Amino acid sequence: MAECRTRTSLLAFGVMVLALTRQVKTQVVQAENVTVMEGDTAEITCKLHSYDGSIVVIQNPYRQTLFFNGTRALKDERFQLVSFTQKQLRIALSDIRVRDEGGYYCQLYSEDTHHQVAVVTVLVPPKPIVEVQVEALVANRLASLICTVPRSKPPAQIRWFRGKKEIAGVSSQQQTGKIFEITSVVNFTVDRKDNGDVVTCEANVPSMKGMKNRIDFPLNVRFPPVVKVQTPSVHLREGDDLTLTCLVTGNPQPTEVTWIRLNDSLPRRTEQQGNRMVLPALSSLDNGTYLCQAENELGSSTDQYVLVVHDPGTVVDAQRSVSYAVVGGVLALFVFVIICMLIVTVWFSMRQKGSYLTHEASGLDEHGEAREAFINGNENHERKKEYFI
Repeated sequence: MAECRTRTSLLAFGVMVLALTRQVKTQVVQAENVTVMEGDTAEITCKLHSYDGSIVVIQNPYRQTLFFNGTRALKDERFQLVSFTQKQLRIALSDIRVRDEGGYYCQLYSEDTHHQVAVVTVLVPPKPIVEVQVEALVANRLASLICTVPRSKPPAQIRWFRGKKEIAGVSSQQQTGKIFEITSVVNFTVDRKDNGDVVTCEANVPSMKGMKNRIDFPLNVRFPPVVKVQTPSVHLREGDDLTLTCLVTGNPQPTEVTWIRLNDSLPRRTEQQGNRMVLPALSSLDNGTYLCQAENELGSSTDQYVLVVHDPGTVVDAQRSVSYAVVGGVLALFVFVIICMLIVTVWFSMRQKGSYLTHEASGLDEHGEAREAFINGNENHERKKEYFI
């Protein structure tokens, strides 16, 4: 029995020693995992414990030796030796690509072979591209925009915004190896007022901080011209100068405007300066309708101004008639207010008189003398006279 206990104790001690030995072996070489963005530089470090000058090798995921005791073994200039000491071997891999992703082996050849694997993960940030699905955006038609992320790892999520408001799109993705291509389409109707507005495509990886990119797409909405004639705000008399300005918006913007006179030709002294028309020294012969026209490839538009030239006397009379009309309106309002006040006063007066008569009749009924007083009014009067004598 005692012999069995001794053997059991020895066996347990042996297992413990073996476990400690393995732990020491795993601590001889240590490797750290690395996560890096594509195109950046990744540093791969092999930490050495109790280094005795043995051979240290770093191999890539394809088991090709990169460095042998600090000496380059693979002709790839992207790999550079950072440091090689008794405590660590560190190398740098610049302009890293997805194909460089994987496990890098840190191996120490002493009496026993020790190795650890540093896992290098390469992320591909999403870079969205926005384009119009149709040839051009036209007012009052459906616009279709496509946002594409050609390369992303992990797959990105695409969101659309018009200003601060999010709009819904339809997304799809394709995978080639470790790389994802994401596409999102959004449809909406545009108006001429939308020209110049900005639609934003945002691509992000929710699980990774900092992996977000936005691209703004200004809407270039094409629409036919909108014409407005800016007219003078005063009455025009003979001898005055008339200046009309034609305000035009459109996309594409019309390069010129045309002035015409309805059913007649423009006076010879008319001056046209871009979108302005000047007619000096007006006379009654210039009366008529003047039109401004503008057009582009999507259509045309017209606005008009009716010119009426007054002589000085007509203008003054018109102004006086306007003043008289204003005064007449004020007087009419004043009379209306007075009549309303009289009606209200009479109504209140009649209401109070009716209340007084009703109250007096009620008092006579209460004393039982109302009817007797009405019939024998004269007798009562005589009795009163007698009484006082």
